[in-house]
Amino acid sequence: MSTEAICQALMKGRTPEVKTLVQAALDAGTDPAAILNEGMLAGMSIIGEKFKKNEVYVPEVLIAARAMKAGMEILRPKLVDAGVEPIGTAVIGTVKGDLHDIGKNLVGMMLEGAGFKVVDAGIDVSAEKFIETAKANNAHIIGVSALLTTTMTNMKLVVDAVKEAGLSAKVIIGGAPVTQAFCDEIGASGYSADAASAADLAKSLLAS
Repeated sequence: MSTEAICQALMKGRTPEVKTLVQAALDAGTDPAAILNEGMLAGMSIIGEKFKKNEVYVPEVLIAARAMKAGMEILRPKLVDAGVEPIGTAVIGTVKGDLHDIGKNLVGMMLEGAGFKVVDAGIDVSAEKFIETAKANNAHIIGVSALLTTTMTNMKLVVDAVKEAGLSAKVIIGGAPVTQAFCDEIGASGYSADAASAADLAKSLLAS
């Protein structure tokens, strides 16, 4: 049972097939880490690259992510048993005053697809709640999303609160009105224009 088959089924968003293949691979004694890295994460990585190049769009990403989630439900207990740790923890949320969540959810899926443990703080999240959630989960990354120009200013409150709390977590920001210039202005650790780039950015910040 090849991890390649899992990778292909995941990219096509075939949820039942992914679940069957993951279970079959485990039953055949395939290393859970190999199923994760060569099957699931490889598939999401390819989808992420295609998304960046506009070769696939949001619906394709969502169905691939749904297939990954279903496969992960079977795989996660085995990963824990095998002592396979996530590469880091990311807390994500939409900033206070903003109720949009599609972008945030996409970023969450891409981060999971990159091997992160993702804690979703939800929408309309205050700076205090970001800090509390980051502390409780020892977060390495705090991802803050905004879709409204009027709520963008609240991103600075999160960046300032992280510094005041003395957290080492890196703050990354994104959303339709957000720019690299705004990121530099408020002192965030990084900005990405889309969900796939956000996962790459988070990984590169982990290494820095």
